[in-house]
Formats: sequence, C-alpha cells, structure tokens
Amino acid sequence: MVKINFDDVSSPSRETDDPNAAPIGYHDADVFGREEDHQIQYKTLSWPLVAVLMIAEIVSNGMLSLPSSLAVVGLAPGLVLIIFLGIFALFTSWLLIQFKLRHPEVHNMGDAGYILAGPVGREILSFGTVVFAVFATGGQLLAGQIALGVLSSSKLCLMLYTGIFTIPTLLFAIPRTLDRLSWLSVVSVACIIVASVVGMVGAGLHPVDGWRDQYSVAAKTDFVTAFISITNPVFAYAGHFMFFILISEMRRPQDAMKAAYTLQISATTFYALFAAITYIYLGPDVASPSFTSLPLKWSKAAYAIAIPNFLMAGSLYSHTAAKLLFVRFFRKSRHLHEHTVVGWGVWIFLIVLMNAAAFVLAIGVPIFNYLIGIAASLFASWYTYGIAGAFWLYDSWMDKGRLEGWKRMWVMCGVSWLTLAAGAFICVAGMYVTIKQIVDAYASGEVSEPFSCG
Repeated sequence: MVKINFDDVSSPSRETDDPNAAPIGYHDADVFGREEDHQIQYKTLSWPLVAVLMIAEIVSNGMLSLPSSLAVVGLAPGLVLIIFLGIFALFTSWLLIQFKLRHPEVHNMGDAGYILAGPVGREILSFGTVVFAVFATGGQLLAGQIALGVLSSSKLCLMLYTGIFTIPTLLFAIPRTLDRLSWLSVVSVACIIVASVVGMVGAGLHPVDGWRDQYSVAAKTDFVTAFISITNPVFAYAGHFMFFILISEMRRPQDAMKAAYTLQISATTFYALFAAITYIYLGPDVASPSFTSLPLKWSKAAYAIAIPNFLMAGSLYSHTAAKLLFVRFFRKSRHLHEHTVVGWGVWIFLIVLMNAAAFVLAIGVPIFNYLIGIAASLFASWYTYGIAGAFWLYDSWMDKGRLEGWKRMWVMCGVSWLTLAAGAFICVAGMYVTIKQIVDAYASGEVSEPFSCG
C-alpha cells in the first residue's frame, strides 16, 4: 500500500516537474490509476467545479428548515449554532482531505473504514454511505413533490408528483463521471441562490403582522424540542460522506481544500443570512420548508426556481450510492474504464435501483421523514463530524510514534477526541429525539397510510 508521508501532505513532492502533477505515489494507489489510455477518464475535475458540486449537494432543501430552528431556540443562539457548526464542518473537512491525501487508495467512506477497522469497518461505513445517500435522495424527491404540489395547487395525487420528479432525477444521475454532472450543478447552485433571494424578498415584502415584536432573540425551550431544532443545521452541513468520491475525481487532489473553503464559507454565510432574514419577517410560526410560509405567488416562484437544485442534489446522492458499489465491484477491472456492455449494464442497473429504492421509501413509508432523521443521526453525525477525529488519531498514531506522538501533539489529539465525542453526542441525542417524534406522531394520529395520496 502506497502512503504519503504524514508531514508532507500540505506541500508534497511531485511525480514530475509539472506543478499540476499529483503527489509522488498518488497514481500508483489511487482507485482510477493512470488514465492516459482509458476510454472513460474520471480524474478531470478542477477545484472550482468540485466546490460547485459540494455546494449543489449541501446547500439544498435542508437550508429551508433553518428558519424554523431559529424559531425554537431564538435568533442569537440559532445564528451562533449555524456559524459554529459551519466552522466545525470546515475543520472536519480539513481532516478528511488530509486523510485522503495520505491514503490515495481511499475512494469512499468504506475504504476509509477498512484502514481504520479492517473488513468490518469497510462494510459498516459502506452500508452507512449507501443508506444515507438513498435516504437523502428520497428527501430530495419529497422536496420535489412539495414543490410540484404547490405549483399545481395539489391537483394530483402526491405519489404522482414524486414519480414525476424521480424520472429526471434518475436520468441526470446516469453519467459515469462527475464532471458531466458538475456543469449541471452550476445551474443548480444558481437556482437555489436565486430561489432563496426570492424567498427572503417575499418574506420582507409580506411579513407577519407585528413582525418586529414576533421574533425572539433567545427563547426558552425543553431539551427535546431544542435538539430537534439543532439537528436541522447539523444535517444542513451533511455532505462530507461524498468528499472522498469527489476528491478521487480531481485532477489536482491537493487543491481539495480550496473547494472545501469555498463550500463552507459560502454555505455558512448564506445559511446565516437566509435563516435570520426569513425568521425575523415570518416570525415564530415559520414552516419547514420555509417557502411554504410565503404568500402563494411568492411560494410558487421560490419553489419553481428551486426545483433544478432539488433535482440535481437527488441525482448526486443516487450517483454517489451507485458509484460506491460500482467501484467496489469493478476496481482494477476494465469495466471501470471502458465502454463495456457489462460495465454500462451494471451502472444503469445501480442508478435505477438507488432511485427506485428512494422512490419506494419516500411514498411507501409513512414515517419516512423521521427515518431520514434516524439515518442522519446514525451516519451523517459521524461522516460530517465524529469520524474525522478518528482519521487524525489513526494517522498520528501510525506515523508519529503511537502514544508518544499523541503526547507531543496533545492539542490536536485533544481536539480530535472532542470531535469524536461530538459525533457520538449528535448520534445518540439525534436518535433519541427522532424516535420520540415517531412515538408522538403515532400517538397523535399524524401518521398517514402507506402509499397514500395525502
């Protein structure tokens, strides 16, 4: 196994004198290898396009729940939380990227799990990635369902809206390489930005009566209610599970941190502005998704503009789930790099399977929204936050003299352990409050029948 030295990842030696060359040994271990003579070339992304892909999959329907979070905990605590979690996510991004550069063979979270804990770690993290990606796809299908329902005044059965939205989501996920999706993601990012501006303008022009007295700087609430609101910004940043796959398709993987900076600074700034402005004008009863609280014509305009983003995010999620399995099946095989019947047949089957699973879950499981919360608590809490600490602890243990290395680097060691603890807390607390929500929903009769139109 080729491994980049722990000390040299920030400015590694190059394979050639070309400043664009990858670090020495990278292509010998990278899953896609040397692609000069391959029919299908994966490593074509520049860092700006990777940043766009990251923003397209993270800044999406999760943002629309943030104003309701501020309504629960108050303006000041909510904004502090959004900004803190954005900075924290940037730190964990750095840890993940450093780990990827030291271990070029890592293509996805499953590969990272193999390094940390052998075959068991690989299977657990691979399973979690696929499950969370499918559930996230389903979440985007539901967002599309809501958007289409608003635009058509709910004239059709909701299942039909979900089915209609699933078809383009599936089709846009079919390209084998992420560079084909990156240019579509430019449109996706533009659409969610414009839709959010429309939403903020609509809220400002049509605020609730007495809006100046409606919002709270800080609100009192119980733990369960508060933590439910906290999970919204936590999971609004939940895109790290895709980072290894994205970096694996970069021309210059050492530029990945530039993409991460662009993502986190953009997302954190936009989240804070959108959440604050929308909450201030729409007040404590702002809905989730917040576009629903706008006057009808503004709601329709915002949802119509946001639809390409919901679609593209769903395509990226299903593409990620299929890509993990496809690379697992065909790593070091000609089917990975050539236009073979077997390769394309398996790839299309996987894309159809992931989108079909997301569709069935979205329309057939009455508590699917809560299951997304459970999946996010189980997996996104670790992928976005907790497990990054384990990556640093592993590499410093192996490269820096085990316990002595930890002692010498005690600050980073302590922060890494705290990162692990934070992931564990979000996981356990998130599971607890989500399960309580499910129990309360059944008790109050809010749960609908499977495959219902309501």
